[in-house]
Amino acid sequence: MSATTAPAGLEGVGARPMLVRRAAVLGAGVMGSRIAAHLANAGIPVLLLDMVPAGEGSRNRLAENALMALAKAKPAALYEASAAARITPANFDDDLHKLRGCDWVIEAVAENLEIKRALLARVTPHLDAGAVLTTNTSGLPVTQIAAELTSHRARFFGTHFFNPPRYMRLLEIIPTAETDAELVRAFAAFADQMLGKQIVFAHDTPNFIANRMGMMVMFRTAELMQEQGLSVEEIDALTGPAIGWPRTGTFRLADMVGIDVMAHVARNFPGGVPAGGFTPVLEEMVRRGWMGDKAGQGFYKKQRGADGNDERLVLDLKTFEYRPAQKAALPALEMAKNAATVEERLRLLMANDPAKDKAARFLWPLLGAVWNFAAERIGEAADDAPSIDEAMRAGFNWELGPFAMWDAVGVRASVERMRALGMPVSAAARALLDAKYDRWYAADGPQCYNPRTHAWEPRPERPGHASVADFRRAHGVVRGNSGASLVDLGDGIGCIELHAVKNAIGGDVVQMVSAVLNPASEAVRDFAGFVISGDREHFSVGANLLQLLLVAQEGEWEEVDLAIRGFQQMTQAIKFCPRPVVVTPFGMTLGGGAEMSLHAARRHAHAETYMGLVEAGVGLIPGGGGTKEMLLRAVDAAIALAAPDPKDPLSKFAQGAEMAAALKRNFETIALAKVSTSAAEAKGLGLLTASDRVTLHRERLLLDAKEQAVALAESGYAPPAHRMEIPAPGLGALAMLKTGIYLMGEAGYASEHDQKVAGWAAYILCGGRVTAGTLVSEQYLLDLEREAFLSLCGERKTQERIAFTLKSGKPLRN
Repeated sequence: MSATTAPAGLEGVGARPMLVRRAAVLGAGVMGSRIAAHLANAGIPVLLLDMVPAGEGSRNRLAENALMALAKAKPAALYEASAAARITPANFDDDLHKLRGCDWVIEAVAENLEIKRALLARVTPHLDAGAVLTTNTSGLPVTQIAAELTSHRARFFGTHFFNPPRYMRLLEIIPTAETDAELVRAFAAFADQMLGKQIVFAHDTPNFIANRMGMMVMFRTAELMQEQGLSVEEIDALTGPAIGWPRTGTFRLADMVGIDVMAHVARNFPGGVPAGGFTPVLEEMVRRGWMGDKAGQGFYKKQRGADGNDERLVLDLKTFEYRPAQKAALPALEMAKNAATVEERLRLLMANDPAKDKAARFLWPLLGAVWNFAAERIGEAADDAPSIDEAMRAGFNWELGPFAMWDAVGVRASVERMRALGMPVSAAARALLDAKYDRWYAADGPQCYNPRTHAWEPRPERPGHASVADFRRAHGVVRGNSGASLVDLGDGIGCIELHAVKNAIGGDVVQMVSAVLNPASEAVRDFAGFVISGDREHFSVGANLLQLLLVAQEGEWEEVDLAIRGFQQMTQAIKFCPRPVVVTPFGMTLGGGAEMSLHAARRHAHAETYMGLVEAGVGLIPGGGGTKEMLLRAVDAAIALAAPDPKDPLSKFAQGAEMAAALKRNFETIALAKVSTSAAEAKGLGLLTASDRVTLHRERLLLDAKEQAVALAESGYAPPAHRMEIPAPGLGALAMLKTGIYLMGEAGYASEHDQKVAGWAAYILCGGRVTAGTLVSEQYLLDLEREAFLSLCGERKTQERIAFTLKSGKPLRN
């Protein structure tokens, strides 16, 4: 295998994942400590080593301080605080012998070739013969780092994590000419399955793929900004969601990455990329200490205004002084917002005349340069176009990679436009058109044009990866509407795909789920089980609040009542379907989305699941069965700890300490609108159960959930019975919870309306105003929910909260 060729075949194909029982990270800086944190997230014990600092105190002080910093990191580096117990601090002088028994050792010290080489020379004598040794570098030549290794040369390669490793999906793997190809495949399968990483093989060229592309975009953007006299705000608007790039835009992203990091990469960037006058800008910012977010200022800066509120300032690059940030006035972007997809937005924006439209005048030379640069990297930085597209999607969170963007605009039409504008066109694109092709990706199959072979080549398969769209293309849609569709996943499993805007749950979703899961439906007859999932960024942001607000403001209470009943019927259909239903929480799984999950036979969550019953934030309570399910979970948790003695009255159990503790936790989850920061934390909030499974790789989630649905169906699944004898906590527990609500109000933590909402939640969780131990049914609890929901919908302050949230995306404390 050459240094510039990935192992034959795709990573992980036919490979058993490498077993990593214990790992070590060399270097406890920001990157090293966060890599260690993510390994701990995956359940792997980690040894974290760094130098012995001068002076008195613990010799492991640097690693110990890194652990303390992890506990405070924002965004959180750990799925839950307890994961830190898997990380053991150590140092290079005393603890290298502890590397024995580590299956993987990753070096993550400073980006300095000599420092890396010297450390690896110290480390290799202490490694097991079968250990894998990798270097984490953002661009240093891996072959040069390996040049002086006296052992493990076949077991050494580059692993470029993107920061922060927990959230950034991309892992570039950079083998050397001596690296064992089978080992790399086994490692890639491990990183894919166990760490949730999107694997891309990169050639051993400076800055590899994603950083090479990303910095090119940064430099070209800055050059055009200076040429066209654009502001920082205008550039961030033009290089954000309008073209399928992250909301950070260019300069907000630079602040997050660190201006010093950007300056370092700029100094070491290979030729062929015009940095223009931008490198001196970065150097001057570093000289002044304006390093970005970590220094409190970079291209943007926050400060307290004269009115006491925070105001955002932006750096004016003409004067090098800060001024108040302003919203970019770009009419073309406002018009493009109406497009349903990023492909449509790109076509609209690029159709404008650059002579008349500021956005088009900027985007044509920018994207033209991006497309040319990407095409020229095939064979140099990567084997093919899909590798480059995947690197940018996973490393920079682009919705489309450069080649998919080019296809969206139209290769032939865009090349004609580029020539008309006097722009160069890459030889690879000319070869594509000369071969009579109009696209990089085939429209009718998983193939991509490769300019090195001048032919269509199959896009490599990724075993275990799938999207609902893959099955929709293969099998079509069984039935569907504007909010949801039923898609055949094969093996007897149907998928109810949510695909409304933001996956908000409106009447269309309610109708589809209820109809499909009805025991008398053809779908229940034809399928052995179901998965509820989707391909969007988030599972669901909850119920369609706009629909609710409109009918509430009109006082159409019968319509509100029907909507609540319909929602409750949907969640009951999920719970009592005679076929197993597996729900896949991922991303934001809020309000009604969380309620759907609570009612499933099983939940198979993505590790990055931000789940919560957030209705209190808009002045409501979970009215789709969510409050009822949280009571049932409290009862079941109490029974698991101390089952009621048949000789004792149920009132004793209902008023026991176990019941009180479980009830209090679940009440706080609802009343405080708590949202988990991970699937692991959702278990702690009682939203997921200990038996619910978690997948780290988002693109594995669908097939993992399908596998669980198949297993449930084959095990002879039977739905739960309607619970008719639930021991209500009753008046005593209600008094306890109301006392807590009152004290929160007295302390200024809860407004009067907060207290009213929390009071309703407590009322339902306690089974109403009944004697402790009174037996109630699920339907009785649903009726309490509906009563509370209707009452709160009629409150002016609730309607104000809903309106404010719809407008701002934030909760209102009124």
